This record gives sequence, structure tokens and C-alpha cells, in this order.
Amino acid sequence: MSRTAIPFQTSDISGLARSLRAQLANHDAVPGHVELLNMLARSIGCRNFQQLRAQADAAPTTVIVAAEASPPVDLRAVERTGRCFARDGRLMRWPAKRGDQVLALWGLWSQLPPRQMFTEREISEVLRGLHDFGDHALLRRELYEARLVTRTLDGRDYQRIERPPTVDAAAVIAQLKVGQPAR
Repeated sequence: MSRTAIPFQTSDISGLARSLRAQLANHDAVPGHVELLNMLARSIGCRNFQQLRAQADAAPTTVIVAAEASPPVDLRAVERTGRCFARDGRLMRWPAKRGDQVLALWGLWSQLPPRQMFTEREISEVLRGLHDFGDHALLRRELYEARLVTRTLDGRDYQRIERPPTVDAAAVIAQLKVGQPAR
């Protein structure tokens, strides 16, 4: 029985490797043949291997390239960061890893009112209400350094910067909106 060749190409081998690593880490045992095919297909933006095959059958002369596919979500980082937040969205503790700290900052950013100017005292009050570990100055400074808020040169006025979050940050923000319980 002959097999149909299904083209497989990616423009980002690093993204492919990260996606496969994340999927394999979440898998309990060594994946079987079909499970591995599904993982490969998901790593380039398809839902599963059947979708990849259908795309190849629909356009047999073209090569499937996942240039527009978004990078995979780092599920471990999202989960670690999610554990730092309480069910009500308050940051209970400052994460140890820098990458998790940035994701936590995105979570706080999502809770700041958009297009509103704050004095230093007002932004400090808002941040006091969003965390439990008592260092609003650290959060204010880190939000500024991560370019999630802007401030005037004299440091008196602050405003949230409107920009799209990274895929990992979007996953953390989605968890906060759903009100995931702290783990």
C-alpha cells in the first residue's frame, strides 16, 4: 500500500521545538504514532493531523507553511504565574523568575483602567488594591520598566500603555478574567 506524502514545513524551527517540548512535557507517557503526528501538526498551527492532511489534499501543489501561526503558549510559565494570583485577581506573591514576573505585570496591567491618567499617589493606591505583599513601589517601577505604563518626566503622572499582550500574557489575563482558583 503506497502512502501519500504530506508536506511539512515551518518558518520557525525554534517555535516548533518549543511547542513540541511543551506538548511532550504535558504528556504522561511516550506518545504513540498518531499522537506524535497530532503534536507535529499542532506545532505549526493546525488543530490536528487530520486538518494538516486535509490542507495538503486540498492544495497538493503547495507546501504548508505556518508563518502566520502564533507562537505556542508556555503552559508551565502561565501555570506558575497563575499560582501567584488569588481567585479575585490579587497578586499574592512576587514570582521568583523574571519571565513569570513579566507575566504577573501583564496580569496587573489588565486590571488597570485604560486611558486614565493617575497621579503617583493614585496609581499607588490602585496597586495596593491589586496585591497582598506590600510593595506597590516595586510594582509601579516594574510596570514602567516593562513599558506597560508611561509616566511624565517628573514621575507625577502615570497612564497604562495600550498594546497587545504576548500569547503567554494573554493566557494569564484570560485566567484572571475567568477567576481561576489559586493553585
